[in-house]
Amino acid sequence: MTDMEHDTAAAGAPTRSGFVALIGATNAGKSTLVNRLVGAKVSIVSHKVQTTRAIVRGIAIHDNAQIVFMDTPGIFKPRRRLDRAMVTTAWGGAKDADLIMLLIDSERGLKGDAEAILEGLKEVPQPKILALNKIDQVRPEDLLKLAAAANEMVKFERTFMISALSGSGCDDVMDYLASALPEGPWYYPEDQISDLPMRQLAAEITREKLFLRLHQELPYASHVETEKWEERKDGSVRIEQVIYVERDSQKKIALGKGGEAIKAISTAARKEISEILEQPVHLFLFVKVRENWGDDPERFREMGLEFPR
Repeated sequence: MTDMEHDTAAAGAPTRSGFVALIGATNAGKSTLVNRLVGAKVSIVSHKVQTTRAIVRGIAIHDNAQIVFMDTPGIFKPRRRLDRAMVTTAWGGAKDADLIMLLIDSERGLKGDAEAILEGLKEVPQPKILALNKIDQVRPEDLLKLAAAANEMVKFERTFMISALSGSGCDDVMDYLASALPEGPWYYPEDQISDLPMRQLAAEITREKLFLRLHQELPYASHVETEKWEERKDGSVRIEQVIYVERDSQKKIALGKGGEAIKAISTAARKEISEILEQPVHLFLFVKVRENWGDDPERFREMGLEFPR
């Protein structure tokens, strides 16, 4: 079929749309996969576990389907209130989706959290597919054993072998999703890749740069909020953000000696936000101490999380 014939066939086909919840243990590669499938950076990616706090939706168009990805927080054993909120949100996201995609790190297999998630999935009624990630790191016979073990625990419609990093197998996933979602109109305008407000996305990018720079010194007791967003007449945007930490000692770490840490974080974040907005960005970062922000219900609402009682 020529490209023109394919376009004509697609034009006559009914549109499909739906929500796909991507779940998995922390660091299984969910954010990397969403960014790969959507083709743009919409979900924070970091080597720190538990970086995706709220459900970030990336929107992809494939054939005649609009696929809305719900990138849920990694599901793990929660200890703090923030952890509990993230897990509650993850399972809530799964129950709201048309289809659930479980991502398993092939290297780690069913150890720890992956097995617990499979147990939890037994109770979820939606159709489910399995994606084994990082397949280039594992022998083919071990992949087959892993696929068989997971399918014994949960009935998956399909199993895919993929690499979120290289993109191997991702086209097959998209072809399947585009045909499996229900017929119906699209939820979002075609040019809208994410319904996460730009202010929040900008805050997520800064938080990622903060983690990449200070992942050894600064624990999870940090949060970024975009406080001011001013579109200027010259076509640029002025953004003011506050990095909240819980103690003065953490504020010193975030600023760095002579302010070098905050300057480097600001430069890296400004460059990436500017690339996404496709306009010049003036970024101003401030660090403030707010004790016990992790127990404040308002902070949870701003992050799109349910506050656990």
